[in-house]
Amino acid sequence: MAKAGRAAAAWRVYRDVSKPGTPSVMVRVRAIPRLIGAVMRGQYAGMGKGKLALMAAGVVYLISPIDVIPDFLLLIGVADDFGVFVWLLASLLGESGRYVDWEKQLIRGRVEKGQVEG
Repeated sequence: MAKAGRAAAAWRVYRDVSKPGTPSVMVRVRAIPRLIGAVMRGQYAGMGKGKLALMAAGVVYLISPIDVIPDFLLLIGVADDFGVFVWLLASLLGESGRYVDWEKQLIRGRVEKGQVEG
């Protein structure tokens, strides 16, 4: 059951990233540092600091040698890491895509108001 859920989550990420007109994977990846900075400064309300902290905990969990389910329990131990990885990837790519769209709207609004210097 959990395996099917992870596969479905991975498929949703791929489908969302590959839609025509959406930011590419590389655009999303390059936007992640800007997204983190904007959330920390309170400039981007699309994501809270709590979710950012949860994502940071996911990164720490993935790189930490301490596991909830030890990796020596081959299938189960690796599966929990993979589940966290898929969730983290889906969250980061989804949030950074929304952030890129928000940036575009913000810039478009400034151009329409004549606030952007050439």
